Amino acid sequence: MEHPLVNNLDSLTIDEISTKLTELNRKLGIAQRMGNAWLCDQLRMAIENYTNKYMDKNNELLKKGGDSFNEIIDIS
Repeated sequence: MEHPLVNNLDSLTIDEISTKLTELNRKLGIAQRMGNAWLCDQLRMAIENYTNKYMDKNNELLKKGGDSFNEIIDIS
């Protein structure tokens, strides 16, 4: 489920997304210790959005860089 307040994540780099995920997970830990279930749910939705975008960008990098090893490694 996508969080309605999370803006378009396409313009962010992988490092920016990773930094934001770290920050959101830290905030989730604080919300859990405080017992704020509503805030935890909101943070989990935002974390899911950032995680999905992180995985998409990683997969794009792997697809682009995946063919480069064929030129470097010669098995014959």
